[in-house]
Amino acid sequence: MDTAIWTEKYRPQTFSEVKGQEDVVKRTEAFVKQKNMPHLMFAGPAGTGKTTLSLVIGRQLFKDNWRENLLELNASDERGIDVIRVKVKDFARTRSIGNVPFKIIYLDECDALTKEAQQALRRTMENYTQTCRFILSCNYSSKIIDPIQSRCTVFRFKPLSQKDLFNIMDKIAKNENIKIDSGAKDALYELSGGDCRRVENVLQASAAISNNITETLIFEMASVARPKEVKEVLDHCVKKDFLKAKSELLKTMLEYGLSGLDIIKQLQKEIWNLEIDDKKKLEMIKECGEAEFRMVEGSDEFIQLEALLSKFVLINN
Repeated sequence: MDTAIWTEKYRPQTFSEVKGQEDVVKRTEAFVKQKNMPHLMFAGPAGTGKTTLSLVIGRQLFKDNWRENLLELNASDERGIDVIRVKVKDFARTRSIGNVPFKIIYLDECDALTKEAQQALRRTMENYTQTCRFILSCNYSSKIIDPIQSRCTVFRFKPLSQKDLFNIMDKIAKNENIKIDSGAKDALYELSGGDCRRVENVLQASAAISNNITETLIFEMASVARPKEVKEVLDHCVKKDFLKAKSELLKTMLEYGLSGLDIIKQLQKEIWNLEIDDKKKLEMIKECGEAEFRMVEGSDEFIQLEALLSKFVLINN
């Protein structure tokens, strides 16, 4: 099996290959055809194609010269004001190579930039409009200061649909000569939450073990408990059997190597599938939030999980 990182290997080269963001692709493709575009802001969850689309824009605009005309920076690594004043400014003030009148600076995870760096970026965007366009990528556009947002055309990315992810899985399976059964596909979709990068990473890890990808293998490689096992824990709580619920939870956590925060997220998801009164479900969800907050603050996770299970039992009393 090819040892290349699949995320790079299967990254689209053209607009037609970008999946799940048809509206955004259609509008950005129109900018490329005109060889003119405003500053862009791509906002949305991880693994939905923000970086991919930015690189496709660069490839399609500049053709063979795209590497010389596109500066890619990750703002979470270099997030201070000096990066904006030196790297970005030096690149922005020079003219592009070729017949496109501007260069592109792609700033990934720009919601990690400090407020001072964002203010410096705002001035740079103003001063070098003739020679440079910015594409800003972020998970949370609310963390970007208003003056920058008002200078950009904002595009919202959504998690990839089941159909799009299944198409990507089929393409990978064909190219890598592996078999992915239907249960494994469903498990990958549930685990990823529409994140294509996570799908590719879990698939690559699984393919290193076996060419026959099954649901069991996916859950093992992703270090996530099966929904069925998590539901068993909750069923014991509904039946008011605290000791069995505690034993099952501990066994599941040890078997998959889960942290307290991991298991709480899965418990919260499975609560909605219980056949109990809706008011009880709401009470249980509320307790999940309380336990998660205490864990984040540094409380012992096993004590918090035991307390959480005991509250579940009392709610269903």
